[in-house]
Amino acid sequence: MSQHRDRSRSSAPAQVSPSRTIAYEVLRQVAESDAYANLLLPGKLAAAQLSAQDAALATELCYGTLRLLGRYDAIIELAARRPLTEINPKVLDALRLGAHQLLGMRIASHAAVHESVELVRQHANPAAVGFANGVLRTIGRTPLEGWLERLEELLNGDDYLAVTSGHPAWIVRAFRTALAAEGRDDELEALLNADNDAPTVDLVALPSFASAEEIAAEYAPEVNLSPYARTALDLVRGDPHEFPEAREGVLRVQDEGSQLVALALASFDRGTDEAAESERWLDLCAGPGGKAALLASLAREAGAEFHANEVAPHRARLVAQALAPIVDDIENRVHCGDGRELARALPGPWHRILVDAPCTGLGALRRRPEARWRKQARDVAELVAIQEALLEAAVRALKPGGVAAYVTCSPHLAETTAVVQRVARLTGAHVLDSCGALRDVCQSEIDLVPREVADGNVVQLWPHRHGTDGMFLALLQRPRLEA
Repeated sequence: MSQHRDRSRSSAPAQVSPSRTIAYEVLRQVAESDAYANLLLPGKLAAAQLSAQDAALATELCYGTLRLLGRYDAIIELAARRPLTEINPKVLDALRLGAHQLLGMRIASHAAVHESVELVRQHANPAAVGFANGVLRTIGRTPLEGWLERLEELLNGDDYLAVTSGHPAWIVRAFRTALAAEGRDDELEALLNADNDAPTVDLVALPSFASAEEIAAEYAPEVNLSPYARTALDLVRGDPHEFPEAREGVLRVQDEGSQLVALALASFDRGTDEAAESERWLDLCAGPGGKAALLASLAREAGAEFHANEVAPHRARLVAQALAPIVDDIENRVHCGDGRELARALPGPWHRILVDAPCTGLGALRRRPEARWRKQARDVAELVAIQEALLEAAVRALKPGGVAAYVTCSPHLAETTAVVQRVARLTGAHVLDSCGALRDVCQSEIDLVPREVADGNVVQLWPHRHGTDGMFLALLQRPRLEA
């Protein structure tokens, strides 16, 4: 009899590895408290003081399970021969972790089964140990390809693609429609796969304070220059917070796509530096402050005056903290209020306004894997109403000739192209060449597809095509001559 089998039958509880325990705890809190894994996991890893190898294992267990939750749930249901609703949620999370180890990682079957069963014994329901052991052994007897073949016999089209790729079916359909608008619907599987790949950590060197080129030269090979944004770096290895520039607040974690849309707004038709000195810029929905910090740095570089607004008081405080090293007179530059009303109430008019609107976040599912299971198709309509109101308020708060950037981290057409079409019609704003503006701030050639709207175009970034989050950009200009 093997050592593992002896331990599982012992009356004394067997030790579960810290990596698996942490991953299980995160899954439970995500399920019970709507916690975000990307916020919860780092603190748990730091408190446990795990080795780099064990921390990497915990991270893959946690994120990998969450990304492919739909796939593993379908397989667990087949193996258990009962609906998920009949499985205790605490037991189910242990089974999910076990399924990921058996089908998605190079971990020995006996270790995956044994430690997952021990999680059930110690944290879920000791009476369910036999059930969990049987389900996991059934899963382990068939390779992933075999399970996928069984699912293909039961499901068709987008429903099969949704389950096997770990996405709700409504998101798969939204992605297909958005890609089809570019004539690229053949890229759907590549996009779904990209959502399930671990993303790189991107850094931003804040202009007028730090140079991406100098940082890359100083810390190679730990960091490399990113392909597109002049401010962006890829972290190859190491802790991004350990660099001296990070401790000084001038080097921060930020997706390259977020940097590109801020650069496009700051750079569009700016003309001479002297002209920019009289400009006033506003980030209307600034929390928690990532894009605001970059835009504030770009405003400082251009000599423009920068303001930020956030509706939630606790997020407004985060914005103030993010801007403290960058913006003078911080108390009078960070505002707290509803952007739909505040855009015109604040001392304007504005030359440039960033509207980074609340959205479904479907463009960042690779970074927040649990988010795909929290959003519903019915959530879109409510968000769209807010998005339209914010963008309309921003356009009306611009000075004649001023430019608003409408940005969402989503490719959903209802949240992107449709919003821009309606607001342009309501306000008479010109839709500018957003695709050209984005190309202009890229340091290397980038594969972009302009999507025509009104008298201009909008543009979408994609995880599978550009290696960025799925950021959408539209630039709208208030007419220079009022009617």
